[in-house]
Amino acid sequence: MNDWVDILKTCGTCIEDEPLSAHTTLGVGGPARWFFRPDNQAGLSTAMICIPMQVPLLPLGRGSNLLPPDSGFPGVVLDLSGLNHIQVNETQLHAECGVRMSRVTRISADHGLSGLEFMATVPGDIGGGVAMNAGAFGQQVADCLTRIWVVRRDGEIEELQAAQLEMSYRHTRLPQGSLVVAAEFELQTTDGESVRERIRQMRTTRGRTQPLDLPNCGSVFKNPPGDHAARLIEAAGLKGHRIGGASISDKHANFIVNDDAALSSDVLALIRLAQESVEARFGVRLEPEVRLLGEPS
Repeated sequence: MNDWVDILKTCGTCIEDEPLSAHTTLGVGGPARWFFRPDNQAGLSTAMICIPMQVPLLPLGRGSNLLPPDSGFPGVVLDLSGLNHIQVNETQLHAECGVRMSRVTRISADHGLSGLEFMATVPGDIGGGVAMNAGAFGQQVADCLTRIWVVRRDGEIEELQAAQLEMSYRHTRLPQGSLVVAAEFELQTTDGESVRERIRQMRTTRGRTQPLDLPNCGSVFKNPPGDHAARLIEAAGLKGHRIGGASISDKHANFIVNDDAALSSDVLALIRLAQESVEARFGVRLEPEVRLLGEPS
């Protein structure tokens, strides 16, 4: 046994050859060589220090924006779901990276705070939401984010102001090799019931227009400037198209669903088909929003 693996077991849970299909919302992906869930931020810092530099790391929240290959991941998957402390101080909300975004909206409503209602419709955690500047319904993380804390590869925690992150559409610039461990948001005081009503409306719209009854990874592609990926994919005649156990949703063309024991390779083949078909017909190269692990972007 590697000495550093023994160290990981003292500051969290470490499992070998854990299938990633059990940890992604698409339900696909081969085994992680090591799957580590730290008990707290100190445990995560210890892991960043002791894991050899040549061993690749993959942070994982809910796995809602990730397509791992069928061959799995040859390094350490860092399951950050245990880092889930949340605190509200007047109009400031502080959340660790493993807090689910849907929980943030419930806490915000309970305190009569507005600004993050869209998070109720995003199936992920705060860490991933910050890292990709998640958004929906005209809102995004950058609108309310004031500062974050990241852990560097040397185990040190660094505080960064939102202005340092160069946030744009589905993009946040983080220091090389660092992971988001916590975030702080400045929200607006309002009536809690009005926040809950906006959340209900967003969820109703989402349920009506998206295939929430089937395993999926959320929006597959970023919307190109001035257009929508779903419109382009549907116009290319791909709505409902199937490869293997995966298909482009006949409810929303920017969703790929796992409706028949799909493999990652099935999903990836649909992604490539959509890119090639849309580019050939409209001259637009769709950029994936889902992270294609082990694949060029």
